[in-house]
Amino acid sequence: MRGILATVLGASLLACGSSGQDEKKEDQKPNKATVVPFELLKSGHMAVMVKVNGKGPFRLIFDTGAPISLVNTKLARSAGLTKGGPKMGGGDDLFGGLGALLSAGEAKIKTLEVGDAKAEDVPAIVMEHPTVAALSSALKKEVYGLVGFPFFARFQMTIDYKDKTLTLQPSTYRPPDVMKAMNATMMSVLRGKQTPKMLSSAGQWGLMADKKLDDEDDGVDVRTVMPGGPADKAGLKVGDRLLTIDGRWTDSLEDLYDAAGYARAGTNVPVRVKRDGKEMELTVVPKKGL
Repeated sequence: MRGILATVLGASLLACGSSGQDEKKEDQKPNKATVVPFELLKSGHMAVMVKVNGKGPFRLIFDTGAPISLVNTKLARSAGLTKGGPKMGGGDDLFGGLGALLSAGEAKIKTLEVGDAKAEDVPAIVMEHPTVAALSSALKKEVYGLVGFPFFARFQMTIDYKDKTLTLQPSTYRPPDVMKAMNATMMSVLRGKQTPKMLSSAGQWGLMADKKLDDEDDGVDVRTVMPGGPADKAGLKVGDRLLTIDGRWTDSLEDLYDAAGYARAGTNVPVRVKRDGKEMELTVVPKKGL
């Protein structure tokens, strides 16, 4: 399933690897599991009905590839997230999605409910994301945003595509503040202190990738290759179609993230690309991640 954040984050969502310092576990006993129905949209995304601060329900994409949760301004106003004004980022539209994310507002959702599954103090961003808007228009039903990692990481989750249900079992795990890490990384980029990198959870690759919502072909497009980075040294070029990493398919940004995450930093990783209609294999040596 393709992540809805492709044009906001592209593969730059991989540039904010967690150090694990903010991960928390609580001692309270988990509550019982809850089963939540989902709607499988024509785009292939799962949609769930969500209550935010007791308001709703609103239709949101349940995106297992999203590191953040996102709501549009209409939902934010209804749920009282914009009172006093969300904390806003700034800057030019760098690298496409990077600028869009920086111009978004940060918010803290007091309660986010998916069925009977409830989470408190969930970080989110408030923005009018063009892909979410385009999806709403194409489906002729309003989509208000997406539910991402800060919510679903608090649960043991099972997806039943046959019955179209999610089973969410509360756990004692509390995810780190991904937004904090992302903001720190991107502000460093704006100040010229570092070059943006694409990272897996273990290694830096030095590229950004993207894939359009209606693109059904194999692979993802290499959008940016950082000069002097591992991808550049391996011979990857902007416009290459990245097909596999170490034999694992990269047919979506989620696939790309997973495949990159399995590759060990400092080792030779075979990468298959298509360039000018011909397939070739290159070898990338990812650097050690943050």
